[in-house]
Amino acid sequence: MTRVRILTTNFTSGEISRLLLGRGDLRAYDNGALTLRNLLIHPTGGITRRPGMAYSASARGPGRLVAFEFSIEQTYLLAFSEYRVDVHHGDDLVATVNTPWTADQLGQITWTQSGDTLLVCHPDVAPRKLKRTGETAWSLEEWAFLVEGNAIRQPWYRFAPVGVTVTPSAVTGTVTLTASSAVFVAGHAGVRLRVAGKQCTVTEYVSGTQVKVLVNEDFANTDAAAVWDEQAFSPLRGYPVSAAFHQDRLVIGGSRELPNRLWLSRSADIWNFDLGTGQDDEAIEFGILSDQINAIRAVFSGRHLQVFTSGAEWMVTGEPLTPQTIQLNRQTRIGSPTDRSVAPRDVDGATLFVSRNGREVREFLYADTEQAYQATDLALLARHLVVRPLDQDYDQGRRLMLVVMDDGTLGALTVYRTEQVTAWTRIDTTGTIHSVAVVGDDVYLLVQRPEGFSTRWNIERLDDALHLDAGLYGESETPVAVWSGLDHLNGKTIAIVADGVLRPDVTVSGGSITLDPPASTVEAGLPFTHVVEPLPPNPLNSGGGRGLAMRLVEVVFQLEDTAALRADVGAGLTDYPLRRLGGQALGDGAPPRVSGLRRLRSLGWARDRTQPLWRVEQSAPLPFTLLSVTTELKVND
Repeated sequence: MTRVRILTTNFTSGEISRLLLGRGDLRAYDNGALTLRNLLIHPTGGITRRPGMAYSASARGPGRLVAFEFSIEQTYLLAFSEYRVDVHHGDDLVATVNTPWTADQLGQITWTQSGDTLLVCHPDVAPRKLKRTGETAWSLEEWAFLVEGNAIRQPWYRFAPVGVTVTPSAVTGTVTLTASSAVFVAGHAGVRLRVAGKQCTVTEYVSGTQVKVLVNEDFANTDAAAVWDEQAFSPLRGYPVSAAFHQDRLVIGGSRELPNRLWLSRSADIWNFDLGTGQDDEAIEFGILSDQINAIRAVFSGRHLQVFTSGAEWMVTGEPLTPQTIQLNRQTRIGSPTDRSVAPRDVDGATLFVSRNGREVREFLYADTEQAYQATDLALLARHLVVRPLDQDYDQGRRLMLVVMDDGTLGALTVYRTEQVTAWTRIDTTGTIHSVAVVGDDVYLLVQRPEGFSTRWNIERLDDALHLDAGLYGESETPVAVWSGLDHLNGKTIAIVADGVLRPDVTVSGGSITLDPPASTVEAGLPFTHVVEPLPPNPLNSGGGRGLAMRLVEVVFQLEDTAALRADVGAGLTDYPLRRLGGQALGDGAPPRVSGLRRLRSLGWARDRTQPLWRVEQSAPLPFTLLSVTTELKVND
C-alpha cells in the first residue's frame, strides 16, 4: 500500500473538460479542476466565491448593455431595449431616448464611441449617433455626412452592371433619367445618384429603365453617361455593419449589400468620404478580395486596423494609412458569427473575439517574430463552458473576460498572459444572463429573473461586498424590524444576513420583510451556490493505473478570509466549523473570517478513479477563498 501526497498550489488552469481526464501529462491537469462554479480565479492562483449581483434598476425587457465613458469621472450605462435606450449614471436613470431598433435587431447592433458621441450600426437601419450634451441631455440622430454646396460627401458604389449607361433629359431641375438596361426599382425613390460626377436625387420611379430625378448639381450635358453610381448606404442597399476610429479616420466595415467593403474617411474629417484625387489625407475605399466572400462582422482599432469577417481575420497596415500605402493581409482563417454581433475586446494588447462556430474564444495577438497575427484558442481546455456566446466585455480590475452564453450562464475567463494564466469558471444564477457591460470599475449584467408565471428583467451589478443575487444592502443607526425597498423580489423566498449573521429565509411581501430580532445592517437577496470539485488524482503523480482502489486519507485546505466551509470528503456534505487560529471557537455572533489550514479526515475506499475525491458546495452567503489543497491518498498496490 502506497501513501501519496498531492499538492495543488493553484487553480490557474481553471475548470477542465471531462474529455481531458485521460491527459495527466498536461501541465494544466495539475492546476485545473473538474468543477469551478460561481467562483473567480485570482491571477495569483487562488479561487474565491464570486461577488453577489446587486440590484441596480429594472429593465424594460431583452436588449443590450453598452458602456459609455465620457471621461474617467463621467461614465454611463446604456440599456438598449425595443425602441428605447435608458441612460443610467450609477443606479440612477438620467435619460430615456427613443430609438429605431426592434428587440430582434438589438442582437446585431454594433457601436463605437468618440468623445461625447456613440455611433450605432445595424445593416437594416440607418446608422445613428447618440450624443451627450449634458448630464440628462441626450439625443439620437442619423449620421450626417459632410455637405458641400449641394453635394454630400458620402460613400458611393456602382451597383449596376458595367456597360449600362444613363441619359438625362435635361441638365437642371427635375429631369428624366433613362438607363440602357432595366436597373431601377421602386426602392430607388429617395436615393442619390451620381452621374458623371454630378449628384441628383430620385424623386419618382417610372420603370426599370426610367426614373425622375431632382438635379442637385447641374449636369454638364445630356449625353449618355457610362460613369455613374449611387449612394452606398440607403434603405434599398442597406446600411453599415460596423464602425471604428483609427488614425483619425472613421472606418466603416461592410454593409448589407456590400459585405466585404471598407471605407475610411478623410483624415481628421470623419464625415467626409470624398475620394478626391488620392492625396494622403483623402478618403480610402476598397473591397476584400479573396477566394471566398468575407462578410465583415467587425472592425477594430488595435496595433493595426483589424478586420474580422465571417471567414477570416485581416490586418490593414500603412504608416500612416494613405491611399498609396494601405495594405490588406489575411492573417488567420477562423471567422466570426454572422447571426449576431459580439464585440471584440482588447485585453493587454491582444484582441479577444468569438469564433464563427460558437465554441471558441480566440486571442488575436501580433507576434513580432513572425510579423503576423496568431489566433490562439483560449477555450481549448474548457470547451464545454463556451456555448454560443452572445456578448462579452473585459473587467480590467479583476482581469476577467466575461462572456455571456446562449444558455444564460456567464463564462469568467481569468487572463494574465505574462504569467501564462488562462482559466475558466462558470457563473450561474436564478434566471438567465443576457448581456454584460463594464462601466469604469463596475460590471453590469442584464438578468432575466423568473417571477411566477412571467419573467422580470433586472440590471444588476457585481458587488464584492454582497454575497447574494438581485440583492440589496441596508443599514440603520438603530435596529429596525421592517425593511422595505424589495419590490423586485416580491413574493420570493430570499436569504438574509442581518448584522453579519445568517438568518432563516423569509418571503418578501409588499416589497418588505420583517426581522425578529431587529437588525442594524441587512443583506437580502437570492442565494447562489459555489462548487469546487478537483480533477481525479493524476496517475502520473499518484502511482499505478486508474483501476486500482484508493483511499482519501486527508485533505488540507489553505483558506484565506473564509467564514464558512461545507464539504464532502466521503460521508456527504458537512458543515465544518472554522476557528480563528490560536483563538476561541465561534460563538453565536457573526462568523469571523478565518485564514490558515483546515484538515479534513476521510474514511473508505474508492475504485472509480475518474471521480473527484472531495467536493466543496456552499450556498451560505458568506465569504470563501481557497488558495491551495494538499490531498493525502493511500493506493492499494
